[in-house]
Amino acid sequence: MSQTDAPIRVLLVDDHAMLRAGFRTILDTQPDITVVGEAATGAEAVAQASALRPDVITMDVQMPDMDGIEATRRIVADPQIGAAIAIVTTFDRDDYLYQALDAGASGFLLKNAGAEDLIAAVRALAAGDGMLAPEVTRRVLARFTTASSRAPGPASAGESTPTAAPSQVAPTVLLDPLTEREAEVLVLLADARSNAEIAGALFIGEATVKTHVSRILQKLGARDRVQAVVLAHRMGLT
Repeated sequence: MSQTDAPIRVLLVDDHAMLRAGFRTILDTQPDITVVGEAATGAEAVAQASALRPDVITMDVQMPDMDGIEATRRIVADPQIGAAIAIVTTFDRDDYLYQALDAGASGFLLKNAGAEDLIAAVRALAAGDGMLAPEVTRRVLARFTTASSRAPGPASAGESTPTAAPSQVAPTVLLDPLTEREAEVLVLLADARSNAEIAGALFIGEATVKTHVSRILQKLGARDRVQAVVLAHRMGLT
């Protein structure tokens, strides 16, 4: 990080003080990351996010007062905040994963992950990249592509409906056709590539990749990279 670059501002949200202290110790050792605040409940998280305007929020799920899924939904709904949110939980549960993505989270990390994984997640989200492990990405795509292949209509008796709201996961219509280069970038996005990896694969600059990604999100009507990948798979674009 150059002296002119501002560090990544992080808000830690978890109801366990010792875990927040551990995360702070890990992140504050990095020259390009600084922890600007902590919250122990979902309601505190919403208030702190509004007051501090962090770049990245690490969000627990099970908390008193308001859970992390609802807190994520409220934070994402406020355009003045603009923080990327990584769900960090003890429980590797599909319902948490799908609810988190539907609420607007851009990452999903388990608390047993290593320190390097936490640091990488913060940096990835700050750079505009999603942070899902490959096995998690496969589960997400399997969930939504399977749901899209079913005939529309009310669920039959005993059949569970998808956790995410239909309006959030339904295929969207392209506002404009993707260019050949944008299609190439989208395919690499679907392969969980970072901006740097996409730039290397296509022999273009990272700034150019960011421009292509922004245009792809606009054309797909997608909220973020993770949702763009889901929509691309559902529409058979990748």
